[in-house]
Amino acid sequence: MLELYDGALDVPAILKRWYEEEAKSNYGAYIPFIGTIRDEDSIEGLSFDVYEPILISWFNSWQNKAKAKGAIIKMAHSKGDVMLHESSYIAAVFSPKRRVALEFIDAFVEDFKASAPIWKYDLKHGERIYAKDRSTAIQGSGILS
Repeated sequence: MLELYDGALDVPAILKRWYEEEAKSNYGAYIPFIGTIRDEDSIEGLSFDVYEPILISWFNSWQNKAKAKGAIIKMAHSKGDVMLHESSYIAAVFSPKRRVALEFIDAFVEDFKASAPIWKYDLKHGERIYAKDRSTAIQGSGILS
């Protein structure tokens, strides 16, 4: 399940709903990861652009990997502006065994940072400035790929 929201994520509501959706699914492990906007470089927050077709394809490939291990992955991400100390990203793995969930959440979050088609902008003094120094080129993208 992939969910996109305008603005900051309501972490308690999303986690509660996901837990309730899977409470009777007989998973032995539920491991969430929550990303929040931290105060650095004098930013007021971050802003996100999302290219949904590639993000859906990327997420579905991860969902297939998880399914092969009897697990599922859920993810929520923000579009637009998210201010300091608010959340822009939640991922969770539900699996029969804790080791599967622990390994998948680590690999999923790392690959998300490297491969998801989401562009980040700093919010400073009312301006939206591309955060090039904290961005990662998507493998296979660009004119010379």
